[in-house]
Amino acid sequence: MSMFSPASMMLLRHHNKFTKRHIIFSGNLQDTLSVQLETENSYIHTQQYHHWETLNKILQTNVDFSLLPASNIVDNCDTLIYYWPNNKKKAKFQLHNLLSLLTCGSDIFIVGEYSHGIRSAHNMLSSWVDLIKIDSAYRCGLYYGSLERKPYFNSYEFWHEHLVGGLILKSLPGVFGYNGLDHGTQLLLSTFSPGIQGKILDIGCGTGVISAVIASRSPLANIMLTDVSAAALAASKATLLCNNLTGTVIASNVYSKITGYFNMIVANPPFHDGSKVTLDIARTLIRGAPEFLYKGGELRIVANAFLPYHHILNEVFGHYTVIIHNKYFKVYSAKKTH
Repeated sequence: MSMFSPASMMLLRHHNKFTKRHIIFSGNLQDTLSVQLETENSYIHTQQYHHWETLNKILQTNVDFSLLPASNIVDNCDTLIYYWPNNKKKAKFQLHNLLSLLTCGSDIFIVGEYSHGIRSAHNMLSSWVDLIKIDSAYRCGLYYGSLERKPYFNSYEFWHEHLVGGLILKSLPGVFGYNGLDHGTQLLLSTFSPGIQGKILDIGCGTGVISAVIASRSPLANIMLTDVSAAALAASKATLLCNNLTGTVIASNVYSKITGYFNMIVANPPFHDGSKVTLDIARTLIRGAPEFLYKGGELRIVANAFLPYHHILNEVFGHYTVIIHNKYFKVYSAKKTH
């Protein structure tokens, strides 16, 4: 979060509109404009822990990481600036919640990239806000309207569940695995035998499916689940709870809040940042793994077959094995030998 995103560059064209406003920033905050823009007062809500880490270092107050913003804080805001994400169901969940907390007459600004579907904002919110497009640049649109009616918001209406091997998987919009078990994770799960013991770290836990399957087969395993997404953390907690399974769920940007050592680190690391392919998260995951593994401990990850993870594994561990593979995915294993 350093250089301004196209959406923030768009907002900067209208910076003079915000100097006297009490603003809540929310949505897909990809940079630091929310803590740098001149306003009367700013409050930032994010569902992404790595964004919170960056923003909190700068502002240190009025930056909140949570699934839902605190209603008493939103009460003091007269303006919403919402960064449109690349997931419409996630936008609907977040915006319905935010609009239900704001006072009628509040000003609503929604900004985002056309490729992420921001054009659908007008129809999505038409029952409560009459949005009009006030600017277009940087392949982004900026929409404005005044809150005329407050929507009814019930978070339980947004929960989704499906079954995997007799386990109930809970999820919320925007969480990886929301629509069901993906083929990569399915392949990874096929490699775990019953009776696993020791400490296991599940990075990027999503719905909690990997940990839930391991815990159901290996009750002696001591599992920690981490993610940067507040929605994923809530989903993982709900998955464990409804299946009567145990595990520790914490927010962490890969290893940023991890201490101690583990017998196994497991992950299906993301390789997209928006629409761009990136290996940054996988590199951080693999390069940091030896610092958190016992001697003999194992890193086990699944990846699309075309991604060059074998180079990074060789660089860090000096070796690796492919436990199983198919046309589309490979499950890699690398053990700490010293």
